[in-house]
Amino acid sequence: MKKTTKQSTAARRGFLGKAAAGTATALAFPAVATAQTQTSFRFQSTWPSKDIFHEYAQDFAKKVNDMTGGDLKIEVLPAGAVVPAFGLLDAVSKGTLDGGHGVMGYNYGKQAAIALWTSGPAYGMDANQVLAWHKYGGGKELLAKLYDSIGANVVSFLTGPMPTQPLGWFKRPVTKREDFKGLKYRTNGLAIDLFTKMGAAVNALPGGEIVPALDRGLLDGAEFNNASSDRVLGFPDVSKVCMLQSFHQSSEQFEITFNKTKYNALPAKLKAIIDNAVEASSADMSWKAVDRYSKDYIELQTKDGVKFYKTPDSFLQEQIKVWDEVVAAKGEGNPLFREVEKSMRDFAARAVKWDMDTNNPRRMAYNHYFGGKPAAKKS
Repeated sequence: MKKTTKQSTAARRGFLGKAAAGTATALAFPAVATAQTQTSFRFQSTWPSKDIFHEYAQDFAKKVNDMTGGDLKIEVLPAGAVVPAFGLLDAVSKGTLDGGHGVMGYNYGKQAAIALWTSGPAYGMDANQVLAWHKYGGGKELLAKLYDSIGANVVSFLTGPMPTQPLGWFKRPVTKREDFKGLKYRTNGLAIDLFTKMGAAVNALPGGEIVPALDRGLLDGAEFNNASSDRVLGFPDVSKVCMLQSFHQSSEQFEITFNKTKYNALPAKLKAIIDNAVEASSADMSWKAVDRYSKDYIELQTKDGVKFYKTPDSFLQEQIKVWDEVVAAKGEGNPLFREVEKSMRDFAARAVKWDMDTNNPRRMAYNHYFGGKPAAKKS
């Protein structure tokens, strides 16, 4: 009996000794089993660092960085840090940058169809509906086809539905098409063609250059995007008149691009995280915009002395008519343009009707609860 006990004890000690040795070995070489190579991507936005748009780019990067646990780290630089704002697509395509955050209208000069996502009345769709068309109505596949046609080595993600952009900032209210005749005006994308046809002398400038141009008299009027961006960029310092509502950019969204070669080299897990981070940041951006834009809209009036006017319906109707002429002209000899335009129009025909038939008129509820005060003065 004693002999058996001694043998059992010895055997147990031998097992524990081997187990301890095995544990020590595992602890001595943890890197072999768990270490992963960290990938760093250098991004650039097309926005000045003080603009809320650059903040949106940083929000996206933070989501990716947090969700990957550091396995992929995206560093976001402001416009001009590596290349000018309008040079982003080429820089990402060539691999000078690993990715970027901008808008598709800045790539308009390479293929006019690219700007259909961001310019014009979108056949009545708001920006969220355009994103719905992009994901579920064939837009994503068409955009990939467009980029292939111009040799762009990029992977594109659309995110962040934007509200309708103002007609812009002027010296005095704009009431009719004749007010645009000879006007030196800033816009981008297919809106360049729209306002040129309406008589303006159009100059496409990146965000950080617009206010200095207005201040020096190089521009008579300009649009950028929203109350928060316009305020921080200094528009109220050079103009006290802003016209709300316009069909030149009835809806727009941001574009996040990656160099295709570098993106394709990522493991499937990181690609999935990027895809989901795009959509998470899209939702978060739209909610943040409601909060921030509405606050700055009030402060532009109460602190900066800005007068907002609603663009007259007659001017809006004129824009739609001229837009049809622009689209017809751009579609000549450009089958890809016609293909994108038809796909968007077909989706809008059912989506916009459903939306209008289903949702309540918000103005009715607003007038009931807040005394019928107009959102903007009529000119």
